[in-house]
Amino acid sequence: MEELRYEDSNIDERILRAVKELGFEVMTPIQAKAIPVMLEGKDIIGQAQTGTGKTAAFSIPVLQATDPEDEGVQAIILCPTRELAIQAAEEMRKYAKYMNGIKVLPIYGGQDIQKQIRSLKGNVQIVVGTPGRIMDHMRRHTLKLENVKTIVLDEADEMLDMGFREDIDTILEGMAQEHQTALFSATMPKPILEITKKFQKESTVYLHMEAKELTIPLVKQYYYEVSRKSKEEVVSRLLDYYNPKRTLIFCNTKRMVDELAEKLVGRGYFAVGLHGDLSQAQRDRVMAGFRGGQTDILIATDVAARGIDVNDVEAVFNYDVPQDVEYYVHRIGRTGRAGKKGRAFTLVIGREIYKVREIEKICKTKIEVRIVPSAEDVKTAKSEKILDRILDVEQNNDMKEMVRIIEQKLNDEDCTAIELAAAFLKDQMGDDLEDIPAEEFVEEKKKHSGRRDGDRRRNYDDRNGDQRRHHSYRDGDNKRKNDDRGDRKKKYDDRDGDHKKKYDDRDGDHKKKYDDRNGDHKKKYDDHDGSKKKKKRGNDERMSHALDWQPPKKKKRRD
Repeated sequence: MEELRYEDSNIDERILRAVKELGFEVMTPIQAKAIPVMLEGKDIIGQAQTGTGKTAAFSIPVLQATDPEDEGVQAIILCPTRELAIQAAEEMRKYAKYMNGIKVLPIYGGQDIQKQIRSLKGNVQIVVGTPGRIMDHMRRHTLKLENVKTIVLDEADEMLDMGFREDIDTILEGMAQEHQTALFSATMPKPILEITKKFQKESTVYLHMEAKELTIPLVKQYYYEVSRKSKEEVVSRLLDYYNPKRTLIFCNTKRMVDELAEKLVGRGYFAVGLHGDLSQAQRDRVMAGFRGGQTDILIATDVAARGIDVNDVEAVFNYDVPQDVEYYVHRIGRTGRAGKKGRAFTLVIGREIYKVREIEKICKTKIEVRIVPSAEDVKTAKSEKILDRILDVEQNNDMKEMVRIIEQKLNDEDCTAIELAAAFLKDQMGDDLEDIPAEEFVEEKKKHSGRRDGDRRRNYDDRNGDQRRHHSYRDGDNKRKNDDRGDRKKKYDDRDGDHKKKYDDRDGDHKKKYDDRNGDHKKKYDDHDGSKKKKKRGNDERMSHALDWQPPKKKKRRD
């Protein structure tokens, strides 16, 4: 299929501006098919796997059809879990950045319903929610669907697996007679087909995207939870710690490519940027320098990096988490070739962790969490590198003349050979790094709370006044991740094994500092059933994205 650029489609200029800022240039296949059809107001069935850009596929047309002057609810987005609802709402807000007057509101179980009612009384045009909570508001008459022009069912097969069939039917039956229905699902089981037949028009357009077999190369994959402001420092430390011979860094925007290249050059790295604004002659010079070894680090966008085939790339950095799972696979596939070692590092901010979970699920891979190397870690790694290089010179060269010069210097100066060697090592290593505590690299909200989005211990939806537990595949991955962290028996070559030990040691130190800092406020309690229960802190706080849930006894398997 021929690629379609956002700017070449009939998308509102305000949305295009936001899309450009996010760094998206070319539509994913599902976006290229779904957006033009939805802009025409037609019903669609989009069959595509998770992580292919479905959120943008429905968000852009929905936003473009929304009237900011109309204060009533104009669109409903149904999601299977509250995490997905929050994530979809956040993405829609990004696309609506320059569409003044449009408000997107996520509603889900576990959140104060009175707060949601107050929010719904305001100027809300788009509601993103879970079926159970949408039903609650319909019963309370705090959410009316008579004027809703568009309804989207995201991850429809997941919602059916979780028992939402009756809720979905009720919601669709409450819609205005004339409206647009968009259904997205990875699979098309019989219940989905029944819904489409009952609630969609005969003119519904069916869009089927072939599921690609995405195979992750044999590359060690790590991710680091960081804050936006610390990303540059984290990349620098990882470059110094692992010291890759040749590195590719991927950014989502051309502006970020230029900014990061400038900052890394300012720190003394041989780095250069590559993006679509460069002329062909400039691109050729950049690639020639990277292939020839004059440049150690190439920073590029996904589009600009197409067709790049460079051997001996030892590390790939996802400075920004990619929009599409396929992009991730293509990125890290540029290292670890021909049986050589390769590493992939992904910097994750806040809820981007859910994108990492999607990658793990779809690609059946494991991306391990790592802590940012400390200043001491980096100092040790750099000194080892320099000493190894010096020893190699000593072993492979005639050193008689150099020995004579050193001996003469030692006779003239009041110092020992060890002191002279130490001074040489200090000079080669450069300035000392600031000893930033590990917690300072992470998002501010994560340093003060062991959970995100309020009560993350339960993933549930309110239904008929009772709290009913729900789950998603992402929760399963989170639990597995938590289990894996609790039992890190696997050893990694070179520095990875040592880095793991330091990770554990620093966690213990961090917990102690935390306790000392807080004094009498070390204890935190949860009020459940009128009793106060002591809550464990420490390493669990550092892994706040893991949910405390229990899997159901049975769950249908989705291929």
